Amino acid sequence: MVGPRANWKGYIKFGEVTCPVALYTAASSSERIAFNTLNRKTGNRVKREFIDSETGDPVEREDQVKGYEVENGQYVVLETDEVAAAIPDSDKTLKIDAFIPCSQIDTTYFDKPYYLAPDKMGRDAFLLLRDGMKKQGVAAIARTVLFRRVRTVLIRAHGKGLIASTLNFDYEVRSSEEAFDDMPDMKIGGEMLELAEHIIGTKKGSFDASTFDDRYEAAVAELVKAKIEGRSLPKRQAPVASRPSDLLQALRESAGIGAKVTKPKRTAANANRGAGRQKAAKPAAKAKQAQAPPRRAG
Repeated sequence: MVGPRANWKGYIKFGEVTCPVALYTAASSSERIAFNTLNRKTGNRVKREFIDSETGDPVEREDQVKGYEVENGQYVVLETDEVAAAIPDSDKTLKIDAFIPCSQIDTTYFDKPYYLAPDKMGRDAFLLLRDGMKKQGVAAIARTVLFRRVRTVLIRAHGKGLIASTLNFDYEVRSSEEAFDDMPDMKIGGEMLELAEHIIGTKKGSFDASTFDDRYEAAVAELVKAKIEGRSLPKRQAPVASRPSDLLQALRESAGIGAKVTKPKRTAANANRGAGRQKAAKPAAKAKQAQAPPRRAG
């Protein structure tokens, strides 16, 4: 059986300890359903071409060059060998700068995960690093040149080995202030919060990736099958957002409580009036029984 192909080979260094390692792809999109672009009229595949924006003429691959826009419509041309020369030299070493508590990791910065495994000659040092990180509950921050770019990498203990996640740079992560700018400055409490906590408590579980299926892939596969068989799929109704006035009722139903029925309170006057009617009815009933003639047997 052919083993997985390493994406990168180098070394990992902590203190004065160095061991050879390799990176392997941990996540891949190659199994996803892929589409081809077709000509609707002919059914033929469409070929992509690069067109000169001014002349409209096709530009062959050998005539294409990288350019950086400095002003509107003004570019600095960068040849392939010039770009390659500008990339920092790589010593193929993941140099650990610091160990940080796992609780401090902000997953917003995560980019792409890779499995980090040792070479046969470096297993002892690798296991020492892995077990030490597990015992201390820490992750490692390292830097190196990966795929022609200087990358920051977060390294964590994972199963029998380590997992290395490339990190986005700070300028690549957008601030959350704009996304949450319209959030009202208010807190919800009372019965609504208690019901929400109850629902969350009943839904507690553990993460198991195998229980989550790719519904998009399954839906597209079913659509393709239906098209081949000449049938159409039923249209789904779009979900309706809960209105603020219905939120409490929705929470009660989610918690299995249902609606609370409140009976209207009678005023003292109404209650007394009803009691008087009941008392008056009893003598009238007795008088009616006295006037009725006795029934004969047989």
